[in-house]
Amino acid sequence: IPPPKGDRTAPLKAMLVDSWYDPYLGVVILIRVIDGVIKKGQEIQFMAAGTKHLVDRVGCMRPKLEILTEIAAGEVGIITAQIKEVAQTRVGDTITDAKRPAAEPLPGFKEVQPVVFCGLFPTDAADFEKLRESISKLRLNDASFSFETESSAALGFGFRCGFLGLLHMEIIQERLEREFDLELITTAPGVRYRVTTTDGEVAEIDSPSKMPDTGRITKIEEPFIRAQIITKPEYIGNIMTLCINKRGILINQGYLTPTRVELSFDMPLTEIVFDFYDKLKSQTRGYASFD
Repeated sequence: IPPPKGDRTAPLKAMLVDSWYDPYLGVVILIRVIDGVIKKGQEIQFMAAGTKHLVDRVGCMRPKLEILTEIAAGEVGIITAQIKEVAQTRVGDTITDAKRPAAEPLPGFKEVQPVVFCGLFPTDAADFEKLRESISKLRLNDASFSFETESSAALGFGFRCGFLGLLHMEIIQERLEREFDLELITTAPGVRYRVTTTDGEVAEIDSPSKMPDTGRITKIEEPFIRAQIITKPEYIGNIMTLCINKRGILINQGYLTPTRVELSFDMPLTEIVFDFYDKLKSQTRGYASFD
């Protein structure tokens, strides 16, 4: 394996690989240094977030934390800089020197956007503050999870939460119930729609209560997915019926082997998040895989 390339004398350019919250150290950031050197006492800048911080600890995990004087080009290590929230440290961001910044960030950074939304309400209204505290603690470790307060005439006060997908949603619900001993009511999951109004405004709507009057709407757009289903040939008819009923459009069909067929569909995400996966498994006796 060739050694990593990198110029030790160039302006600092480091990739933020991961970050987690430590109750004693604050946010711990795992980085890979592409160019330059990072040392304790150095002022750094996150290029996508635009924030500046002072490095107070530099080290590496082998396997326990070992304090180092510096991490140079081609090396991987951790830094802390008295950052209070994981949300400030976005994976894929470029870290550079605040006084001698890099000309451009490393390619490939994308901001994480929640895709699936649902309401979380405590079964006992008295648990609302406990739920707020629990959600805030989870948010410290998971920047891709978003929430805002919501009230419902039937369920009282709760939170409208955004997740990366259905698995992420299930994990958060499970953690709130197990780790924080909460009993929750979860509303049906939904997606975010993009609504264009007659006066040219474009709004992202994730709750029916925020939808403008029908007379003011010019068009509504919804997120679509490309679904890839691999199955046995005898279940093609069942899958076709299921996907077309869910407003799916067949894009491609091909045989990988005589006993395995690959089907590709374009489908609205809102049809997937409710019960699609369970129906797919029951229609194919568990033989279909869905990506």
